[in-house]
Amino acid sequence: MPPLDKDGFLRDSSDWNRDVAAALAAEEGIALDKAHWEVLELLRRYYATYDSSPAMRALVKYCRQELGADKGTSLYLLKLFPGSPAKVGARLAGLPRPANCL
Repeated sequence: MPPLDKDGFLRDSSDWNRDVAAALAAEEGIALDKAHWEVLELLRRYYATYDSSPAMRALVKYCRQELGADKGTSLYLLKLFPGSPAKVGARLAGLPRPANCL
C-alpha cells in the first residue's frame, strides 16, 4: 500500500491504481463492483477537470449530469459509499479529502 496521510488518503494521487482502490475499499468494508468503478472513474474525471475533490452537493450534481438522474442522487451514492459518499469516494479514487468534509 502506498503512503497514506493521517486521515487515510493517499499522500500522492499518482500512486493510485485499481488494486490500491480495492485495498482501500476493503478497509471500508466495501466490495467494489461495476457501479462503484463508474463513480470512482467519474470522481477522477472531476478532479482532473476542476483540480479539487467534489463535496457532496457537487458530486450529486456531477453524477446526475454525467450518469443520469437515476444515479445522480444522494441515496444512490450512499448505497455505494456509506457514511459520506464524497469523502469515502474521494479516498477510494485516490483523491485528496474534499475541503468541507468532516
